[in-house]
Amino acid sequence: MEKLKPKLFSVMKTYTKEQFIKDVIAGIIVAIIALPLSIALALASGVGPEQGIYTAIVAGFLISFFGGSRVQIAGPTAAFATIVAGIVAEKGMEGLILATVIAGMILVLMGVLRLGNLIKYIPYTITTGFTAGIAVTIAIGQVKDFLGLTYPAGTATIETMEKLEAVIKNIATVNWQAVAVGVVCLAILILWPYVNKTIPGSLLAVIAGICMVQFLQMNVNTIGDLYEISNKLPVLQAPVFTLGSIREIFPDAFTIAILAAIESLLSCVVADSMINSKHRSNMELIAQGIGNIGSALFGGIPATGAIARTAANIKNGGRTPVAGMVHALTLVLILVVLMPYAALIPMPCIAAILFMVAYNMCGWKSFVNLCKSSPKSDVLVLILTFALTVVFDLVVAIEVGILLTAILFMKRMSDVTEVEGWKYVEEEDDPDSISLRMVPKHTLVYEISGPMFFAAADKILKISVREDTRCLVLRMRSVNAIDATAMHSLDQLYDMCNRKKIQIILSHVNEQPKKVMEKAGFSEKVGEDNFCEHIDMALERANYLVETKENK
Repeated sequence: MEKLKPKLFSVMKTYTKEQFIKDVIAGIIVAIIALPLSIALALASGVGPEQGIYTAIVAGFLISFFGGSRVQIAGPTAAFATIVAGIVAEKGMEGLILATVIAGMILVLMGVLRLGNLIKYIPYTITTGFTAGIAVTIAIGQVKDFLGLTYPAGTATIETMEKLEAVIKNIATVNWQAVAVGVVCLAILILWPYVNKTIPGSLLAVIAGICMVQFLQMNVNTIGDLYEISNKLPVLQAPVFTLGSIREIFPDAFTIAILAAIESLLSCVVADSMINSKHRSNMELIAQGIGNIGSALFGGIPATGAIARTAANIKNGGRTPVAGMVHALTLVLILVVLMPYAALIPMPCIAAILFMVAYNMCGWKSFVNLCKSSPKSDVLVLILTFALTVVFDLVVAIEVGILLTAILFMKRMSDVTEVEGWKYVEEEDDPDSISLRMVPKHTLVYEISGPMFFAAADKILKISVREDTRCLVLRMRSVNAIDATAMHSLDQLYDMCNRKKIQIILSHVNEQPKKVMEKAGFSEKVGEDNFCEHIDMALERANYLVETKENK
């Protein structure tokens, strides 16, 4: 069983001075990368710029310290932007703090209960759909600042469709100076990685944007024009828990927890492949929970493992959680010393950074490939999840997506479950074929294939018998599972056979179905003698019972 032990405690046994130097360098570089991203994602989430830094500091440190990965870097990510913005708009920061704390508790509980592997049961179509949907909502939300649009007072821009409608209605107010700044910053973000991959393009874009606005005296909104900038260290603030507020916020908290679990474990898997390591998924969930609780209590927003920052950490030599802790401590120094200068960053520059974030996370190649190569039912789930994320919100998208996937899965399982009578035809390729056996007179043999569950339970009741039937053999070698509904159908079949004085004989009943039958009392009703290990034994039993009845 996987150990619930932070990776930090394991790697310190063989830690060296040389690795410490590499971790410090990697941590500082990642902090420089995280600075503009944390500010941009905080603004996209509807909170102040410093709250993105608080998140990267508190959650980043705690998740590295307690985490189950050697190299995970945590902080605010784009996946949370739309849902956080919705919570803040409707329920304020108090609601967000409460939701994040509850989400953290859920994550800790998931880790303690060792549910780390259950995340794999969320279909790839759903994660691809809502990730692409989030990317689109982020992009739509940044059009206003990128174009420098002006909205009339009182314009509602909480939902994505409201933002899109406001952009269309006010497109005539475009500020071409803002567009110029945005285009230059976007060009730097796109082209700079081809020139130099060591210095982050986002940092150069911020510097270029500030220089354009300040030296060219351009009429462009900056962060300082719209937000108050604070360089104070985060202060502990406890949320007020009431039964009503918990009930109201719980769906949002659950969504945050599931998103944090999915994204952090996905980041861990990617990191493992890069450093040939193995993360501890349950410990990582506990760390994510602790990090989110800490972030909320110190004024931050939800956090999770960030794939891009984790990859940057690895590429710059980070190999232990010390790098993540150094990244958080470096951001503390940046917060205190450089945060006031963040007021100079132009809003089109922030929009350009978020456009790149949205593009990098959208996974359009995977989306298109799924549409081309997947079954129609999977494509339906993919597109529906994507559309619901954009038109409504992530909570609705995940709920509907999982429900639809479950229904389609049950449909598929029902389609492959068959209850067929043996046909007296030559089947040379099957050594267990009827052609090699003599079925006793007054006996019918039905073979059941596939899982027997509620969606396929009605097929059991379609078994038909003749007037002269005395024994009904049910061959169940291909039935690995049975549920209560199918068990009820078997009971009804037994009652029908009992009225007609037909004996049911079961062949090759697997372990799980046998336990269910014993618990339901079905084994006792049918009789243990009528449970046979092989079809040959079942046919012999049927022959014996038929001859016994005829001799009476």
